[in-house]
Amino acid sequence: MCQLLGMNCNIPTDICFSFEGFRARGGRTDEHRDGWGIAFFEDRGYRSFIDIKASADSPIADLVRHYPIRSKNVIAHVRKATRGVVSLENTHPFAREMWGRYWLFAHNGDLKDFNPSQADIYQPVGTTDSEAAFCQILNSLRKRFPDGNPSLPALYDALESLTRDICEHGTFNYLLSNGQYLFAHCTTNLCYIVRKAPFREAHLIDDDVSIDFREVTTPNDRVAVIATLPLTDNEQWTTIDPNQLLVFFDGEPLDVRGGGAF
Repeated sequence: MCQLLGMNCNIPTDICFSFEGFRARGGRTDEHRDGWGIAFFEDRGYRSFIDIKASADSPIADLVRHYPIRSKNVIAHVRKATRGVVSLENTHPFAREMWGRYWLFAHNGDLKDFNPSQADIYQPVGTTDSEAAFCQILNSLRKRFPDGNPSLPALYDALESLTRDICEHGTFNYLLSNGQYLFAHCTTNLCYIVRKAPFREAHLIDDDVSIDFREVTTPNDRVAVIATLPLTDNEQWTTIDPNQLLVFFDGEPLDVRGGGAF
């Protein structure tokens, strides 16, 4: 299957270190050679880089690796195709506008017999089950909240219900963000780490690269990194439970039912 990488922070931060290890899984340390993509929110806009080449061999991935784009929400994906040919239109993350904001989405898994109606506002451009699921989620949210801008608890409850329905068709690990929050759902494999003071050194699993975060952060920084599998071998990652939906805000999981405005 594919692999996911996400980042949510309290201040704009670059993802160069994590991406260095993650891109290796696209053809060097793992088998995900069917394209890759990464998207960075910047204020209300976003930058997206996608390629049908394996990320380990992609010149575009080389550019991203050396380009310290700072963002509070990032979603990345390396693909092992299970449905849909290898093409740009089938490459994650996917993007759409809803309620005056861009939404980004990437999926890891395989949905069987999943054929939602395409006669609605959001329609897939490519042929993946992933993009079909993304469009289904957005179409359903628009119908449930015709006036837009629901509270975060209401949005969370709706998204959790929609996710549960889609999960009946198979594996549905995903990352979804509107530039404010990052939602992470686990069916099989997804984990995260929150880096905050006191910072320490981290070492990648997929490459012999280390970084001392004490040298590149301030005491107020907080960064959550979400990945299919841990990216470092000297830090404690938290495994997300199967069928659990988390919301990250300002670099940590949010207690949604404790309140919060969308």
